[in-house]
Amino acid sequence: MDLKSWNKEIKDLRGIILKPDKIEDSKKLALKLHSMVHSSLMSGINKKTFEDELWEGLDENTFKTSKNKKGRTIAYGIWHSTRIEDITMNLLVAGEDQIFNKGNWQEKTNSKITDTGNAMCENEIMDFSKDINMEELKNYRIAVGRNTRDIIKSLSFKDMKRKFDKNKLQRILDEKAVLNVEASNWLIDFWGRKNVAGIILMPGTRHHVVHINESLAAKKVKKKKA
Repeated sequence: MDLKSWNKEIKDLRGIILKPDKIEDSKKLALKLHSMVHSSLMSGINKKTFEDELWEGLDENTFKTSKNKKGRTIAYGIWHSTRIEDITMNLLVAGEDQIFNKGNWQEKTNSKITDTGNAMCENEIMDFSKDINMEELKNYRIAVGRNTRDIIKSLSFKDMKRKFDKNKLQRILDEKAVLNVEASNWLIDFWGRKNVAGIILMPGTRHHVVHINESLAAKKVKKKKA
């Protein structure tokens, strides 16, 4: 699937996800789109995904030090989009614990932070990236993706329309998954205006494409320099 086809199917999903007679079709399409923004190892599909393209020929130095025009490294892009999927799908949609905490992933990934990284400046992103364990971050992302798929499969049409109470939103801040500072806490208001269907669309699927594209740009910068 190319990006043009993927974007078309996102529009298709948006058109059916809140139709009661399309719940199974919606979940099937959501899972298809979700599989393309993760590695094929995560879902087990027999095709190259957008994330597979990113990892192809990617060395650890490029992963940690090459940055795009926004000053974001590949390590940051993978971390940020994975943390946001974990936070929204587990704390909000499922009302369960984060995979991050259940799997001791801060220690495994050697991360200095527990949050999404929204408030980090360019120098902080570089410092963060240099310490990250690339292979364990890959493993964390796979664990988050697989868990998300289980959550989506379990949803009913009634769930799709469900919004999130203040306690769930506050829990995100309490667990320091999002920092309570201006550069980050707008996310709480943004997610608070959505329902479950909205979270699946953004950030559950579309958000990943943004950061994979940014990471591919960072990867190209390193190739040009070489």
